[in-house]
Amino acid sequence: MNDSKIQQLARAVIDTEAKAIADLADRIGPEFLQACRFMYNCKGRIVVLGMGKSGHIGDKIAATLASTGSPAFFVHPGEASHGDMGMITTNDVVLALSNSGETTEILTILPLIKRLGVPLVALTGKTTSTLATAADAHLDVSVEKEACPLGLAPTSSTTAALVMGDALAVSLLEQRGFTADDFALSHPGGSLGRRLLLHVEDIMHGGDKIPCVTDTASLSEALLEMTQKGLGMTGVVDKDGHLTGIFTDGDLRRVLDHGEVNVHQVSIAEVMTHACKTTNPRKLAVEVLSLMEQFKINSLMVVDEQHRPVGALNMHDLLRAGVV
Repeated sequence: MNDSKIQQLARAVIDTEAKAIADLADRIGPEFLQACRFMYNCKGRIVVLGMGKSGHIGDKIAATLASTGSPAFFVHPGEASHGDMGMITTNDVVLALSNSGETTEILTILPLIKRLGVPLVALTGKTTSTLATAADAHLDVSVEKEACPLGLAPTSSTTAALVMGDALAVSLLEQRGFTADDFALSHPGGSLGRRLLLHVEDIMHGGDKIPCVTDTASLSEALLEMTQKGLGMTGVVDKDGHLTGIFTDGDLRRVLDHGEVNVHQVSIAEVMTHACKTTNPRKLAVEVLSLMEQFKINSLMVVDEQHRPVGALNMHDLLRAGVV
C-alpha cells in the first residue's frame, strides 16, 4: 500500500464532495421554496422514490423527514409497478430522486403519479431530463464531477442529494415549530429519547431509599444514614419534614480538614450545607444534569411544593439512565 497516495486520494474525495455541497447554496431559490410549500401543505404523507444509490439516499431522507415532523416513507419504484402504487394517495406529495432524471422504474410510474394529481418534487442532476421537466418543483443537485476517480460510482451526486434533502427537512422543521419534545416522541428508544423524555421521578430514589436525617441528629447518625443509603449524601429535615440542608461526602472532607471532630457530639445542623440546590420530580433529567454540571455538585435532593424530600439522585443515576 502507498500510504501517501491513499491520503492524497482521500483528501481529494473530501474536497470534491465539499465543493459539490457548497455549490448547492446558490440553488436555494424559488423552486426550493415551491418544494417546501408542497411538502408543508401536504395533508397525507411525503412519498420518497429512488432506485439504486438514489434509493438509499431517498430512504434516509424519508426517515429524516418523518423524525422531524413531516410524515414520510420510502417506496421502491420497482415495487410500485407491481402493486405498491396503492401506497400513494391523492393527499400525498411525491419526492423523486434520480441523478440522470431518466431512471426507467420512475418514468414507468410517472403517468400514474400525474394521474393522481399529486405534487411531484424531483431532485435530479439534469435540469432538462424527463423527470425534471415533469416535476412541479425541480431541485438541481448536479455536481461538477463524482469523487470516484473513475467518474462512475455515485459519490458527490449522492452526497449533494442527501444534503438537499436535509435542507428540505430542516426548513420544514422550522416552519412547523417542531420542538425538542416533539423530536423526543419520535425517538423514545434511543439515547436522544432518554435525554429528552426522562424526568427526575423516573430515575430518582424514593421512599425508604431516600437518605434523610433530622436536624437534631449527630454527625455520626448522618454518616450511618449515608453509608446505608449509598448515595454519598443525606438530606436534613426539620421537625415538620421540610428540607433544611444537605450533607455530602464533600462536606465531610471539609469538616475533617478543620481538625479533630467528635462525630458523636457534633450536630449535623452545625456542619451541613444550608443553602443547597434542589429539584422537583417533574424536572427533565437533562436539565438536572445541566444544573449539577453548572454548580459542580454530584447529588441532589428532590422536593415537593412544600419543600419536603420525595426523592434523591446522584450523577451515577444519570449515567445509568443514559442521560450523560
